[in-house]
Amino acid sequence: MPRTFVWHPGRGPAKTEPNTLTEGKVRITQVRSGIGHNKVMNRTLEALGLKHHQDSVVHQDSPSLRGMIKRVRHLVDVTPVKE
Repeated sequence: MPRTFVWHPGRGPAKTEPNTLTEGKVRITQVRSGIGHNKVMNRTLEALGLKHHQDSVVHQDSPSLRGMIKRVRHLVDVTPVKE
């Protein structure tokens, strides 16, 4: 019998934040480990500059950055940076 996908409602974000940040900088903090996830997610974390759990980086907000964040949204926390 083939395995079927079962969604666990207690896991993952209930909903994603809307793309309200379009200018300025954002702080991206890794809140969960990339261990056990596929190569694409681990390479996305590496491309964001996150090397380990609880690591934090600041990037200029852009649509390409938003796409990378969306791919690993369950592993990171994004907050705007006050300048």
